[in-house]
Parts: sequence; structure tokens; C-alpha cells
Amino acid sequence: MLYCTVHALGEMAVLFPVAGSFSAYSTRFIDPAWGFAMGWNYALQWLVVLPLEIVAATFTIEFWTKNTKVVDNNVYVTIFLVLIVVINLFGVKGYGEAEFIFAIIKITAVIGFIILGIIINIGGGPEGGYIGGMYWRNPGPFNNGFKGLCSVFVNAAFAFSGTELVGLAAAETANPRKSLPTAVKQVFWRISLFYIVSLTIVGLLVPYNDPRLLQNENGASAVASPFVIAIKNAGIEGLPSVFNAVIMIAVLSVGNSSIYGSSRTLAALAEQNQAPKIFAYIDRQGRPLVSIAFALAIGFLAYLAGADDDLRDEVFNWLLALSALSAVFTWLSICLAHIRFRKGWRVQGHSLSELAFRSQPGLIGSYVGLIFNLLVLIAQFWVAFAPFGYGELSTAVRLQSFFKVYLALPVTVAFYIPYKFYYRTSVVRSHNMDLHTGIRELNIDALIEDEREERKKWPRWKKVYKFLC
Repeated sequence: MLYCTVHALGEMAVLFPVAGSFSAYSTRFIDPAWGFAMGWNYALQWLVVLPLEIVAATFTIEFWTKNTKVVDNNVYVTIFLVLIVVINLFGVKGYGEAEFIFAIIKITAVIGFIILGIIINIGGGPEGGYIGGMYWRNPGPFNNGFKGLCSVFVNAAFAFSGTELVGLAAAETANPRKSLPTAVKQVFWRISLFYIVSLTIVGLLVPYNDPRLLQNENGASAVASPFVIAIKNAGIEGLPSVFNAVIMIAVLSVGNSSIYGSSRTLAALAEQNQAPKIFAYIDRQGRPLVSIAFALAIGFLAYLAGADDDLRDEVFNWLLALSALSAVFTWLSICLAHIRFRKGWRVQGHSLSELAFRSQPGLIGSYVGLIFNLLVLIAQFWVAFAPFGYGELSTAVRLQSFFKVYLALPVTVAFYIPYKFYYRTSVVRSHNMDLHTGIRELNIDALIEDEREERKKWPRWKKVYKFLC
């Protein structure tokens, strides 16, 4: 699903490297009201991620402090907020350098865990025997069957959100035609290695009924990370603390990305007259300072981490509900915008050979991505409407459960309908689409043709590598 979505985004972002690309493409190719709703949906998604991730970081701290707890959680919240503020005051360069360091740590840790996980699985741990596929036979791979699988889509969407940031950075890229295709293609391999492989190994090492995964009635917390549990089960001393520190860094990395994503989206909305103009202020170093300050102000919600555990968990779940499913709406909108763009491109007399980068799965891939995103939304509606133990729950609890899973829908509708009726917008017709504004001068036919001639001279290994990466 994401492979198709990111390639669709890459094709549009290379041709139109505009600020706030997600809402801009929806406004330009679908409907201005839908673009407005998607812009604010995406901005809110990232605005709540900062306090959400800082609260999650306090969960990881409790791995070391849960038995002593001499320092209030709000002390750690302050430290994390100051760190993220300092990083973002250095603008794109500071954000990029910090993410570069974070990425090296995360990549090293994940690759190390994959190797270690294989060794543990075949019985190489100090206290572990051969595991193999034992936990996939008993208790089995899926808790609560197909409905249980559907119930984790919200968390999975939250975990995968951010893969589309490659398109958001297009406007600040020196030569998007060269750098974006590589970044887009590598998304697939990053997902395969760092998500699918590592989580498959976790599934082999930790059964879903491990009591440490059930810390409270709301579900698992970062204190009970399955990565850490897998290492502990093998009897390896010291390493669980190291990996927990890596988890904390990963959490803070997402919080750092949230400032970038939310501030750039707010600035783009302001430039399109869809947000207060003050958010469009850019200083001499290219930083949207007002938008960054607003995003950081929302981050003060993280001080709820110092509250009692029940309130903190409740806040955590509501913030997750507001952010997680928003990503699915964004991905759906990207696929739909690409389908509409391709039709407008054809109707207005353009050919695919004019595109500097073409989506590998093409138009069919965008339909596949659109259908899969719709299926995820349908499955989540089913889980939200009829949660586990539906008949035993009161109406109030069922209603609360529904919005904890499907909060993104009423938020999107709340932005879409008023804008639609107030401005009386209509669906953009193919022959009226704006296919010229935002195309960089670099995308001229001569340069594209020169690059294609250069590609013909590449050796076969380089052609294969460039096709994949």
C-alpha cells in the first residue's frame, strides 16, 4: 500500500515541488475543500505527535526508574522539549543533521537486533533454547483472529506515518528531480528491512500472551517493549538497557520530525490562505518561526506525563487516536490526487514521456493504494463500531471506544463540510486543472532528455541499482 502511495507522491512532487504538497495536490487536482481538510488533518496529525512522543519517552524512562521514581516525569519532559527546541532553531540543517545521527543509531540497532534475533531464535542466547516457529504454533500468530488483526491498524498506521515526509521536503530540495526519486524508491527497502523483517523476528521471539505486554487495560506501553522482552528472555544482561535507550532516541526522533512536518504544513496552509497569515512568516534562514513556535506550544501538553498513570494513559490514547488514522486519510488522498492528476495530464495533451520521474506501479498502483487505504478505513470502522466484548459494554463506553479508534473521521468532516458550503467549491475538472504553477525551471525538456541519454550509457548493474534504489 505504501509502496504505491509513495511512488504516486514522488511523481507529483518531482514535477510540482511545492510547499505543503499533500494539501496542495488535493486542492489542485481534487477539490479545494478536500485540500483544506487534508492540510489541517495533516497539520493536526503532526501537532499532537510531539506531546504524544514525549509522553512515550517518559514511558521508556520508567524502564529504569519504575522501582525508584525519585524524579518527576515533568523533569524529563522539560529536558526533551528543550532538546527538540534547540534542534529546530537551527532550521532545516539542524533537523537534517540531528536526524542523520538518530538514523545511524536506529539503523545500527535494528540491524544488530535482526542478527541477534536470529541467533536467539536458533538457541544462541545464554539462557535460551531453540525457539523456531514455536510461538507461531502456540499461542499462534494472531490474537482474536482477523478482527484482532484489524484492531491494530491504527497503531500500525501511526508507526508507518512519516514515510510521506519525502514529499513535504520537496520544496526545500535543491534539485528534487535527482534526489526525490532515489528517496522514494528507498522507502520500500527501508520498510521491508526495518519494519517487516524486525517485527517478524519479534513475532518469533515473543508470544502475544506474554504478561509483560499487558501492563494496563489500555494495552502495551513502551516500558514493555517486545524488543526488550526478547533480549531479556534470552538472558542477556545489559543489552536491554542499551536497546531501551535506542527506543527512547527513536521516539524523540519522531517528535523532532513532528515539528518539521507540522510547521511546514501550517506555513503552506497560510500561503494558500487556508490558515492565519502569521503562520506564513519565514525568517532569513528559511525557518517558519511562528509555525515552529505554535507547534512547540502544543508540545506543552506533554506535561500531562507528570499526572497520575491513569490520566497519562488516557491522554496518550486520545492523542494517538487523533494522529494515527489521519495518516491513512493522507495516503488515500495522495493516491486519489495522483489518479486525478494523470487524467488531467492526459486530457490537456501531455504525454508520460514528459514526466521526469514516473511512478513504478503507475496508475494501477495508485488504484491499488486507494483501494487498500479504503479497506483499512472500513476494517477500522468495523473494529471501532463493534469492539471486543461489544455486548457487555455500556453505550458510553462503546462511544468512547469508537472515537478512540476513528477520531480522524469527524475531524476531517469538521474541516471539509464548513469550507465546502462557505466557499461553494466544486470538484476540479480535468481540463481546468492547473498543471503549470510550481513546475521548477529544472524540469525543462532539454535537461530531461540529456539525463535519459546519460542513462543509456550506464552499465547494466547501475541500471538495475537505479531502478531499485
